[in-house]
Amino acid sequence: MLLKTNKTILVIAAHPDDEILGCGGTVKRLVDEGHKAYTLILGEGVTSRDDSRDRSKREQELSNLKGQVKGANELIGVKDTFLYDFPDNRFDNIPLLDVVKVIEEVKSEIKPDIIFTHYKDDLNIDHQITYKAVLTATRPLPDESVKEIYSFEVLSSTEWNYPLSFSPDVFFDISSSIESKIKAMSAYKSELREYPHPRSLKGINLSAKNWGIKVGFEYVEAFKSVRVLR
Repeated sequence: MLLKTNKTILVIAAHPDDEILGCGGTVKRLVDEGHKAYTLILGEGVTSRDDSRDRSKREQELSNLKGQVKGANELIGVKDTFLYDFPDNRFDNIPLLDVVKVIEEVKSEIKPDIIFTHYKDDLNIDHQITYKAVLTATRPLPDESVKEIYSFEVLSSTEWNYPLSFSPDVFFDISSSIESKIKAMSAYKSELREYPHPRSLKGINLSAKNWGIKVGFEYVEAFKSVRVLR
């Protein structure tokens, strides 16, 4: 994908940190090249983890996580971040139309040319529903602004499904922005894990190296093209 004129990019993710894991390096590179980027995060990303925690503690964790979202996205040059509070790992308990309406609302405000979002066969149900909602909200009608949609992988979700089916066909050299991606992910203190967990800083680095080896670059983020209109 060669962007010859300035484009508006929207990253649509189910949870905080999915956007950095999936395309943080690519977004940073594109912003550095003069394009505008926005992030929409649909889910609050916390409440499914431990139902025993009291309400005040959960609210504090949610507040902290929202601060981490802002910090991480600023590090990759995102212009603005839209945060919503759909319940973590429970997107299947809400009408799909509710998710679609949120996407349509943000889309109508910023009129993106390109969307990066989840892969349709991720293990996580929220990722699957986000993908479906994006397709529904961006049907290729004559006045639709979105001309390109790409699916990214999210470590500890995409590769944990079976059978494996993520077969990317678009590759971004992020050798110039891998450090920014790592710094942005470091801002998500509550989401990081220790190596050899894939959602560790070393795991993220190794994944980008692995994709790079496959296509002849040092560090790469890989995507599956969903729709590209020329």
